[in-house]
Amino acid sequence: MFKNVIVRRPGKSLINGITSAVELGKPDYEKALAQHESYVRALTDCGVSVTILDQLEMFPDSCFVEDTAVLTKNCAIISNPGADSRNRESNYMIDTIREFYMDSQIEYIRTPGTLEGGDVMMVGNHFYVGLSARTNEEGCRQFINILEKHGHTGSVIPLREVLHLKTGLAYLENNILLISGEFVEREEFKDFDKIIIPENESYAANCIWVNDTILIPEGFKQTEEMLRNAGLKTVSVDVSEYRKLDGGLSCLSLRF
Repeated sequence: MFKNVIVRRPGKSLINGITSAVELGKPDYEKALAQHESYVRALTDCGVSVTILDQLEMFPDSCFVEDTAVLTKNCAIISNPGADSRNRESNYMIDTIREFYMDSQIEYIRTPGTLEGGDVMMVGNHFYVGLSARTNEEGCRQFINILEKHGHTGSVIPLREVLHLKTGLAYLENNILLISGEFVEREEFKDFDKIIIPENESYAANCIWVNDTILIPEGFKQTEEMLRNAGLKTVSVDVSEYRKLDGGLSCLSLRF
């Protein structure tokens, strides 16, 4: 169960964030701000305490706090984002992390290693880390060494198509894996109880489990029905403006 969540308000510079989805247009800032507030309310309704950080206008993508750190029950790992424009965002997360972890529990991914939290999926005590355009081999090596130092385990999943590992996967506890695209037939995930998302709803793979509630992006009825048929409680949240920046539900928070 999660007790705490950290989010950061989007700044007005959000409209200049990184995107590969230019066909969706630029985000509307006021709408994005309202969606962020709804997202925080949905998290609060799941019984967590939400820490809301001020916007960082110098970093357009800084509302996507998941990429700045990986928070486990034993340690906090400050990441080193692979996108040049985001590389220093993690520095602005450290003081907040110190409110929850002792200095002896805080570790760092060091250059030349890069790692973004969107490439990390926690399954119990094991962490899958995606080898991607944003997380490199040295980042994976450092990350797994840190995990093992603190009593966790990890394994590397090379990515072929998606931006981040959790672009196409969501672990929903109790061995249930919401899965799409390139991951469906992967040997690494063969032992999970898989809920396979139709290709036209692949964006919905980025759901989050928060204390027995699944937050799902609004507008993906087939996926929502599949989750409910599996006995899972769902709450839909509109994140359409963040989709325009290659972001989703998990990207907007650190949950621990």
